[in-house]
Amino acid sequence: MCAACGAPYLVRLQRAPPASGKLVLGARPWTMWRYREWLPITPGEEPVSLGEGGTPLLDVRSLPLRLRMHRLLVKDESVNPTGSFKARGLAAAVTRATAAGATSFVVPTAGNAGIALAAYAARAGARARVYAPRSTPAPILMQIRSFGADLELLDGHIGDCGRAARAWASEHGAVDVSTLREPYRIEGKKTLGLEIAEQLDWTLPDAIVYPTGGGTGLIGMWKVFKELRDAGWIGGRLPRMYAVQSTGCAPVIDAFERGAERCAAWPDPHTAAAGLRVPAPFGDRLILAALRESGGGAVAVPDEALLAAARDLLRTEGIDAAPEGGAALAGAAELVGRGAIRRSDTVVLFNTGAGWLYRA
Repeated sequence: MCAACGAPYLVRLQRAPPASGKLVLGARPWTMWRYREWLPITPGEEPVSLGEGGTPLLDVRSLPLRLRMHRLLVKDESVNPTGSFKARGLAAAVTRATAAGATSFVVPTAGNAGIALAAYAARAGARARVYAPRSTPAPILMQIRSFGADLELLDGHIGDCGRAARAWASEHGAVDVSTLREPYRIEGKKTLGLEIAEQLDWTLPDAIVYPTGGGTGLIGMWKVFKELRDAGWIGGRLPRMYAVQSTGCAPVIDAFERGAERCAAWPDPHTAAAGLRVPAPFGDRLILAALRESGGGAVAVPDEALLAAARDLLRTEGIDAAPEGGAALAGAAELVGRGAIRRSDTVVLFNTGAGWLYRA
């Protein structure tokens, strides 16, 4: 984070690999590190890795008929080593920080980032301290403790945990890997976009529907789509990016609809989708810019709809979706109903984590 203006730092890709770089990918393991030339890792460096990335892009068979959609795909991040997409960002952040000598980390979490930091810190032989709301689902808290992290539970939401984490980092010299407080979690998340492009034979879908709390995945994908285009790896139009939130915590939707550049803090945030309970996302300007530059939008859905959609994914498609994944499906349905997503579009939505982590 820039000390002068408070804005997040982002990594600038100094030299994109030539388009011929696609040819070497087939010989590499199917993890996010197959794209190492796009990532902040030096030649020959071994990342702190548990095999993250390489998640399936699943054609959804039954639900598109109900929604009257042409093609719907789910990027299923639940199969990552720690059960969510957070594995990507924390693997990249811990890799870079430990290479610079870090031995202690701290993070505020709505749940899944805490599991990921605990696991990757353990992998790196480092300490991890995690601040989480007391209302975080019990299986998530159990996972954090199981990986050996110091877990502190607080009343309130992730913003309260963020203040505690920053105070701990300042007092004890731990590396704060909060969302966008360092630049490397975004780099890990941009591999979501790299994988989608490769899985679709270096084309991109018409629309991406993304459940948005802190928004690192959305920001990272939009960043890498532009990098891929500029390097000649892809052509044509970039996808329209859509953010989905819960009606119980929808600061991005509010700001988008008001035409604002920043989000106003959401009062009394509440939702069953713990990862969406982010009342004031630090990357708000970057999220809103991606939505507007891409010609996309934002939509809020009630908890009843997102929980029902998660059950649909589980029982109809066999995808064990977290509530956030349910939000993406419910949001896609709403966007189709509004005409924002055309029935002829190819749409990718994200299941960002495993449903079992939310069930006691």
